[in-house]
Amino acid sequence: MSKHEGHSSKQDNLAVTAVALQDHILHDLQLRNLSIADHSKTKVQKTENKSKSLKRNTKAIIDTGLKKTIQGPKVEDPEKEYVLDPKPPPLTLAQKLGLFEPPPPPLSSDEWEKVKQRSILQGDSVQPCPICKEEFELRPQVLLSCSHVFHRACLQAFEKFTNKKTCPLCRKNQYQTRVIHDGARLFKIKCATRIQACWRGHVVRKWYQDLKRKVPPTDAKLRRKFFEEKAFYRCLRSC
Repeated sequence: MSKHEGHSSKQDNLAVTAVALQDHILHDLQLRNLSIADHSKTKVQKTENKSKSLKRNTKAIIDTGLKKTIQGPKVEDPEKEYVLDPKPPPLTLAQKLGLFEPPPPPLSSDEWEKVKQRSILQGDSVQPCPICKEEFELRPQVLLSCSHVFHRACLQAFEKFTNKKTCPLCRKNQYQTRVIHDGARLFKIKCATRIQACWRGHVVRKWYQDLKRKVPPTDAKLRRKFFEEKAFYRCLRSC
C-alpha cells in the first residue's frame, strides 16, 4: 500500500508541475484569450451583466431649476511622465512553486531616475527609434526598465508581432515601461533653433541690402557704379 501511495503522490506532483509549466507558458506568451467556453455564450453573458449593472446604477434626477456650475475638464500636463504598468503581474503557479523566478518588483521613482540618466548618457532620445529608424519628434515615447527607448506604437506592434514581452535590443523579459517626452522636448528645441536661424538670416539679409544702398563700396568700379545709380535715381525723381 505504501508503494502505491508513493507512486500516486509522484504522479500527482508530476501532474501539478506539468499544469504549472503549461500555465506559465501561456502567461509568458500572453495567450490569455484562450478559453474552453463558447465565445457566443460568453458574449451573451457579458451583455446580460452590462444590462444588470446599468439598471442598478440608474438614479432618478430631480430638476430643481437652479443653475449648476459646470466644471470644465481638468487640463493635464502634456509632459507628465507616468508608468504604464505600475502593478506587477500576478504570480503564476510555476513561480509560486519555485520553478521560475518571480517578476521583479516595480521600480521606485529614484530607480526610474537612474534608468533615465543612463538612457540620457547613451543618447537614446537623440538617435532615431531602433525599430522604425525614424526620429521621435512629437510621437509618444516609452522608456524601458533596461534603459532602452522606443516609439510607443512601435513597441506595441513589436509585442503583438512576437507575442512576447521582450526588449527588441537586449531581449530582457518582463520589462517595465514608462512614458517620457525627451524626444519631443529635443524636437521642439531643434524646431525653435531652425525658426530662429531663419529669422536671423532674414534680418541680416535685410540689413545688408540697406547697407549696400547707403554706404558706397571701396572698390573703384563698384564705387563708380554706386554713384551712377544714385545720380540716375535722382534724375528720375526730378523729372
